[in-house]
Amino acid sequence: MYIFFPDLNPVIFTIGPISARWYGLMYIISFLFAMWYGKKLNIKNKKKWHEKKVETLVYAIFLGSCIGGRIGYIIFYNFTYFSKNIFHIFYIWEGGMSFHGGLIGAIFIIVYFSFKYKKKILEISDFITPLIPFGLGAGRLGNFINSELWGRVSTNFSYAMIFPNSQYQDTEIIKKYPQLTPLLEKYGALPRHPSQLYEFFLEGILLFFIIYFFSKKNRPTGSISGLFLICYGVFRIFIEFFREPDPQIGLFKNMITMGQILSLPMIISGLIIMYKSFYKNQS
Repeated sequence: MYIFFPDLNPVIFTIGPISARWYGLMYIISFLFAMWYGKKLNIKNKKKWHEKKVETLVYAIFLGSCIGGRIGYIIFYNFTYFSKNIFHIFYIWEGGMSFHGGLIGAIFIIVYFSFKYKKKILEISDFITPLIPFGLGAGRLGNFINSELWGRVSTNFSYAMIFPNSQYQDTEIIKKYPQLTPLLEKYGALPRHPSQLYEFFLEGILLFFIIYFFSKKNRPTGSISGLFLICYGVFRIFIEFFREPDPQIGLFKNMITMGQILSLPMIISGLIIMYKSFYKNQS
């Protein structure tokens, strides 16, 4: 009835103490795509930015997103652990990134560039926004290859997936639901939603094409950014119903995840930005 997680090695190759991982490769691919696509959009927009400024902006956004993503994960998802293990903050090879933290980091960079180059914040964010979904999709593929961030247990979904390394959480789940014990004994792990692939499709592929087709025409400044915030927030809140909550946090009030809490302000901000963008354009 269920699909077994494919035997994917998260390590591409190892040379001495250095290992190249698929997840890291996804970051590199995302960066290269953003650089290429940013230059392409700049040409389409009649080179509103000097090519060197595009490169500098993409470099800075990438760095700011990585730093913000790490800080966001520490603050939003695992502050207690890192407050007791300060040096583990730098153990980035062990994972631990937050999209919402990365978004905040990118916003700081955009604000800085806005003051430096005398451009509107939303004008810069509209230029950057179409570059983001590809990286989100690539990152979710990296999560899938790493067999991490899997979905919640599902016993009535025939395409649920058996993730062998989910056992440490499965044993905790059957304490609450002992009726699932035979399933765990039969398959070695409980069947789960492959939520990484849901996110890959919604946050990566679908969101990319929504932004792509919306931005093909001239739009009011800020509308592209607003649409991205709304769509990502809605997609993330929806997917969180299928994604296993972080074990160190769990569910707030037994019903809502940290990802949903952090995504709600995105939707509200996006609606405000969209309204103001089109309202100003009509007035």
